[in-house]
Amino acid sequence: MFIERDINSNKKVGSIEVIAGSMFSGKTEELIRRLRRAKFARQTAEIFKPQIDVRYSVEEVVSHDENSIRSTPVENSANILLLTGDVDIVGIDEAQFFDKGLVDVVVTLANMGIRVIIAGLDMDFKGKPFGPMPDLMAVADFVTKVHAICVHCGNIAQFSHRTSDKEQVVLLGEKDIYEPLCRSCYLKAHLK
Repeated sequence: MFIERDINSNKKVGSIEVIAGSMFSGKTEELIRRLRRAKFARQTAEIFKPQIDVRYSVEEVVSHDENSIRSTPVENSANILLLTGDVDIVGIDEAQFFDKGLVDVVVTLANMGIRVIIAGLDMDFKGKPFGPMPDLMAVADFVTKVHAICVHCGNIAQFSHRTSDKEQVVLLGEKDIYEPLCRSCYLKAHLK
């Protein structure tokens, strides 16, 4: 997960890292940890998030544990390319909310020698692959799957269960609308 250099040249070789999992699994926390570690190593980074995600802050990526790092909200994935300067790393949070063009954007960045770190939900509340995340995991050099703890039984949770009756796929919320569940508890909740 380091920026590699081609032995025969001094040119950086980029990479794509995806951090995926359910809500409350620590995806954003891990993204922030990796970005802070890179900044400590004096690497330059730019962080982006979808413009629609204003739950905690307009211009910061914020974890559920209230750790934060400055970011730039963007309307669509193409803006990431336009706003990326001369950096070593690009961080992207809540990738599931971006358009499918995000895949081409991160591949282009990696091909330019940039380390790209992406965090996002792998499944929506119905347990279906969410947005560009499956395609991002397919093109990634590294995939880290993180898990929450099931609030009903204490097992490993991989599902983001929605506790409201709203059916739209994109519904921003926190513990008031979502809870992490294991497969067994998720299936029980959907049989009701």
